[in-house]
Amino acid sequence: MKALITGSRGFVGGYLRRELEQHGYTVIGLDIATDDQTIAADICNAEQMREVLRHTLPDVIFHLAGQANVALSWQIPQRTFELNVLGMINLLEAVRLGKPSAKIVGIGSSDQYGNLGEAGRNVTEETQMRPQTPYAVSKRTQEEIAAVYCRAYGMHVCMTRSFNHAGAGQKRGFLIPDFASGIAQVESGQAEYLSVGNLNAQRDFTHVKDVVRAYRLLAETGRSGEVYNIGSQTVYSAQEILDRLLAMATREIPVRQDPAKMRPSDTLVICCDHGKLTRDTGWMPEIKMDEILAEVLQEWRNQPPV
Repeated sequence: MKALITGSRGFVGGYLRRELEQHGYTVIGLDIATDDQTIAADICNAEQMREVLRHTLPDVIFHLAGQANVALSWQIPQRTFELNVLGMINLLEAVRLGKPSAKIVGIGSSDQYGNLGEAGRNVTEETQMRPQTPYAVSKRTQEEIAAVYCRAYGMHVCMTRSFNHAGAGQKRGFLIPDFASGIAQVESGQAEYLSVGNLNAQRDFTHVKDVVRAYRLLAETGRSGEVYNIGSQTVYSAQEILDRLLAMATREIPVRQDPAKMRPSDTLVICCDHGKLTRDTGWMPEIKMDEILAEVLQEWRNQPPV
């Protein structure tokens, strides 16, 4: 089985490559920058995408490429839509013209649901979406475009609404690596305190290894035209995550709240119901929150001084 991963050099791409190779897949990577395992291509360039599909003819495509940072989407909304919406259209067109039998797993986000209030404590795929960030709107649009191609051309596309995931290798700009890197800097004397934003928001976190296993299973047994939540079905507030990390620290960590870290729109609570994914693939999360936090904190402690 030949798999193509777009955005293969990103945080999730490396984990997905290892997951697929461990299960017998031949993996081809695609990214804006190249290495000895990667084809260089721009998903916003339609001709490049068609050329890649003509030459690789993959059996399954995992579309990870795009702009994945919610906070950054407020700063670069135009570029977010170019990468996420135009990039998805270019991929679908390339597949339609070059390998229409290929299966596609497209990656969406729980951010599409928006602020649901107390209804966010149990979110199924039937829950009404109320996207409130440029990123969320771009991801919802991806999903709707994929549905059009499924109906119009009979293409095989599964979409996910992936909830928060974390693990070693995730860059700053996301909650857990932001906390962990800040704690490591205070521990090493590079900073005097940890700067934080909103600590009340509650999120559903899954280890990235569990997430990429779900992506593989969807490629194998997911139903075309369907959308699947991927998450742990357990929520933690930012304060709870911070407290767990502080308990792992080697010294007292002063904490200060920074108004600049507050988002223009933030969701109070969102928790995944992964029942549909489990029914169709047998997937269940396996790695616990404390394992995620210990792994990420140790990674940042091992970083060279800046």
